[in-house]
Amino acid sequence: MMKKKSVSARKASLVLFLCQMISALDVPLDSKLLEELSQPPTITQQSPKDYIVDPRENIVIQCEAKGKPPPSFSWTRNGTHFDIDKDAQVTMKPNSGTLVINIMNGGKAEAYEGVYQCTARNERGAAISNNIVIRPSRSPLWTKEKLEPNHVREGDSLVLHCRPPVGLPPPIIFWMDNAFQRLPQSERVSQGLNGDLYFSNVQPEDTREDYICYARFNHTQTIQQKQPISVKVFSMDSLNDTIAANLSDTDIFGAKPVTERQPVLLTPTGSTSTKVELRGNVLLLECIAAGLPTPVIRWIKEGGELPANRTFFENFKKTLKIIDVSEADSGNYKCIARNRLGSAHHVISVTVKAAPYWITAPRNLVLSPGEDGTLICRANGNPKPNISWLANGVPIAIAPEDPSRKVDGDTIIFSHVQERSSSVYQCNASNEYGYLLANAFVNVLAEPPRILTPANKLYQVIADSPALLDCAYFGSPKPEIEWFKGVKGSILRGNEYVFHDNGTLEIPVAQKDSTGTYTCVARNELGKIQNEVHLEVKDPTMIIKQPEYKVIQRYGQVSFECVIKHDSTLLPTIIWLKDNDELPDDERFLVGKDNLTIMNVTDKDDGTYTCIVNTTLDSVSASAVLTVVARPNPPFDLELTGQLERSVELSWIPGDENNSPITNFVIEYEDGLHEPGVWHYQTEVPGTQTTVQLKLSPYVNYSFRVIAVNEIGRSQPSEPSEQYLTKSANPDENPSNVQGIGSEPDNLVITWESLKGFQSNGPGLQYKVSWRQKDVDDEWTSVIVANVSKYIVSGTPTFVPYEIKVQALNDLGYAPEPSEVIGHSGEDLPMVAPGNVQVHVINSTLAKVHWDTVPLKTVRGHLQGYKVYYWKVQSLSIRSRRHVEKKILTFRGNKTFGMLPGLEPYSSYKLNVRVVNGKGEGPASPDKVFKTPEGVPSSPSFLRITNPTLDSLTLEWGSPTHPNGVLTSYILKFQPINNTHELGPLVEIRIPANESSLILKNLNYSTRYKFYFNAQTSVGSGSQITEEAITIMDEGKMAMASRQVDIATQGWFIGLMCAVALLILILLIVCFIRRNKGGKYPVKEKEDAHADPEIQPMKEDDGTFGEYSDAEDHKPLKKGSRTPSDRTVKKEDSDDSLVDYGEGVNGQFNEDGSFIGQYSGKKEKEPAEGNESSEAPSPVNAMNSFV
Repeated sequence: MMKKKSVSARKASLVLFLCQMISALDVPLDSKLLEELSQPPTITQQSPKDYIVDPRENIVIQCEAKGKPPPSFSWTRNGTHFDIDKDAQVTMKPNSGTLVINIMNGGKAEAYEGVYQCTARNERGAAISNNIVIRPSRSPLWTKEKLEPNHVREGDSLVLHCRPPVGLPPPIIFWMDNAFQRLPQSERVSQGLNGDLYFSNVQPEDTREDYICYARFNHTQTIQQKQPISVKVFSMDSLNDTIAANLSDTDIFGAKPVTERQPVLLTPTGSTSTKVELRGNVLLLECIAAGLPTPVIRWIKEGGELPANRTFFENFKKTLKIIDVSEADSGNYKCIARNRLGSAHHVISVTVKAAPYWITAPRNLVLSPGEDGTLICRANGNPKPNISWLANGVPIAIAPEDPSRKVDGDTIIFSHVQERSSSVYQCNASNEYGYLLANAFVNVLAEPPRILTPANKLYQVIADSPALLDCAYFGSPKPEIEWFKGVKGSILRGNEYVFHDNGTLEIPVAQKDSTGTYTCVARNELGKIQNEVHLEVKDPTMIIKQPEYKVIQRYGQVSFECVIKHDSTLLPTIIWLKDNDELPDDERFLVGKDNLTIMNVTDKDDGTYTCIVNTTLDSVSASAVLTVVARPNPPFDLELTGQLERSVELSWIPGDENNSPITNFVIEYEDGLHEPGVWHYQTEVPGTQTTVQLKLSPYVNYSFRVIAVNEIGRSQPSEPSEQYLTKSANPDENPSNVQGIGSEPDNLVITWESLKGFQSNGPGLQYKVSWRQKDVDDEWTSVIVANVSKYIVSGTPTFVPYEIKVQALNDLGYAPEPSEVIGHSGEDLPMVAPGNVQVHVINSTLAKVHWDTVPLKTVRGHLQGYKVYYWKVQSLSIRSRRHVEKKILTFRGNKTFGMLPGLEPYSSYKLNVRVVNGKGEGPASPDKVFKTPEGVPSSPSFLRITNPTLDSLTLEWGSPTHPNGVLTSYILKFQPINNTHELGPLVEIRIPANESSLILKNLNYSTRYKFYFNAQTSVGSGSQITEEAITIMDEGKMAMASRQVDIATQGWFIGLMCAVALLILILLIVCFIRRNKGGKYPVKEKEDAHADPEIQPMKEDDGTFGEYSDAEDHKPLKKGSRTPSDRTVKKEDSDDSLVDYGEGVNGQFNEDGSFIGQYSGKKEKEPAEGNESSEAPSPVNAMNSFV
């Protein structure tokens, strides 16, 4: 049963593919073919399901269809046959099913309301249209009514009802005044979805008598208006005035001001409501509230978020709009109206239903006699739609029986169809919200193959580009397409070709050798046809020397090259463009065979020049930019105006830009009084500016010059302007960077940066240096010095703060009062050492030291930090004298502790602490002694294995270089290693700490052992050292190996092996010859498509790679065999062996960090090489290894 379903599914997919293929032929690619093929009717155009018509115009109900032979048309109205011949007002267009109902000549549209359906029929079936509901539009007048004026108190809410007449389709509502001006709307006043006008609170300006509601009916292009509505807003002040005029003085009345009110919803009413919307429509939810101040509306979705990119707010956020709604948009939506007095809310429960929509619409089937196929009609909706089938417009249950047809719910299954099975089937999916109707025909055709591509068509392409050779075909059953090259060529296959479903052969990268004749063969069970096309592959056109970017000065000559290479059979044309347009009609432009030359280049020649090479098959281009540039000419006619003591205006005339805009001007000055001949930067201005106001300093003899700058560079400087000597004045500024730092404990060195010459503002520049001790009620001490930059004050107390200032003066007076800076007199060494030094040992290599800070007065300088000196006195486990190396750690700032890392375990240390200032270190604290606890020892200094016998080995070792405590014992672990590199069981022995050698007995002969050796303290085990050694081989085994060697060297055995090798060689040669001969047969192609498993690099029996040498597996054993005469195993040999012998656990590492987990698995068993092997090499083994 499952097998039948699988076959049916495959056939269905094939039929669907064939359907797509033949449906594409409905497009008139070949009109002759279309005229010959029969096809059931297909509805191509029809009026909408809900068709509202203008009652003043003729009604046109469309129904167009195609088919072969052309279909005939008929109509039903309200489910019964509509005989158009009996109604003079109704006509049908020629060769069409479209109805025209003549209304303009006396007919009435209301008489033709109803449900219409069109049927298009030919000998192969009948297609039907949707049910088309015809309704004339209506635009009724407003019923007359008497409207009373609305008297409203200021601040109250108001609703003006529109209540438009019911029209078809519903009218569009808007409010205007008598002048046909739209009434302004806002957060306070807005129109609801029902057309009513809502006032959240009325204001005096809302008083008017022309609130008019208009209804526009688009179909009839008419506008109806309601009678004007009057609104009068009265305030409490005017109401009180009216009451007062009618009451006596003894009456009491109060004037209440406009009271604020919290929000109340005007629409919708109540706390909850419901709304149903259809899938794909626009969901509109509305909340309008009354209140004073005007409430603000906010929307949320309970338990979720409003959909992004589909949510919009309209009507001042009173309307929530969600487009293209789906079932996921169902839920509760809450609107919240809020002002400062409170809030009100309303919850709208939204349910999204769905009219039927397609999941899989039925598709036309084109089948051959005897084929199978399916029509699938799947739709969804809410509620789920009901699926029903019709055949040629008749319910399938009462339609003529067809033995090839079986209906299975939403699927019709066709088996072994015949030509009489051709029909048009209709699928109807409907629920309470609508329906879907789809036509799909089953067209059973038996047609021999036809090739629609013209014979001997010539294709020309450029090499390395795709070549597409057409073979447009048709046939039923669908023909199989094959391509051949040449007259007797084999069928084309392989990755170098792409075979498209429409028969086109694509050569993705056509080469010169692709040129030739190609034959397309189309065959099915009804026949065979072939067609030849020709392909020519041309060499590509190339620009082998492209034009290059040129920068040229005016009146020069420039040349652009465009050297090309092209196919000799193609005629190229070369076109030059300037800025994507034709070259100017100018004799200066000379176009040569492969270049463009421009003589006497001018500014107008700037631009992009493009060389375009065209052939009938390709086009290439290359571009280059020409820039005609030069540095600008220098400015001229410099003029000084508006001379003042501290400013002057400089103007100039720019020089020629030389076709490159001036970006800026640089102004420089010369001080002829202080630095004659030296030009200094003054300022720069944009290139559009030709005047500048310059700030000047006193006592300077100025000259100015201007330099123009563009993208190419700077112009030559202009001629200097006239000189201008400014008057002397007091200094404007004081020296900068004033500092006070003592060089000795009893002095204060005051330094500053001197003023430059032009900053002196006059002759006789000097400095007034002043100082006084800070926080002491002393007077300033001052001294005037010459133009220097340092002054030393002697006899000061040690490290005392001073207030310092330096003021400039010249012959005309002093500079402004300078700012004060704080300096210090010289530092001295700290006086006291830190006290209460404590040490806390954290572990065997780390300790923490604490101390108390020293009084700042005793530091006598800037506190920089503390230094801890510490050194190892002795090791507690090894009594030895050695040079004491003191270590120093510096802790910046006013810290009171520090960490001492890198200590040696089980050792005695001393330390002291000193305070540090800018002068140096203070006295040391008393030495503090502390000890570190024991740690784990280092590895033993050596491990030697000597005196190998048949069953014993002697081990000797040295104690650890760094015991780091009292040794308690040694741990020895060892295990055997067999010929397959597998590790045996691990044996552990504990040895007293005072031992230095051990004899291991009862070992296996001729066996390699691996040893792991480490020392222990009370803290734990130290790092281990490893070695390997081998016991002596048994003499009896050696004799057996010798006999095996003797047998393997016998002549008869060698001859036998040579014969076997020769036979294998002959077989290989025969196979090779047969494979070469098979290249002309399909078998050869199949062999090429599937690689020979016998020559794959992976062996099937063990998964190893055959190309690796077997000898590599035994390199460690070879190294182990080279044991010195004293039988000591070298450490480097041992390290190498660790790479090969794992420790029985995946992912372990050697001492050097190399990974050995890959060797811990099972390996192929082979005899070991060298003296360690228990067997002699065998020729049989060698042959097995070869095979």
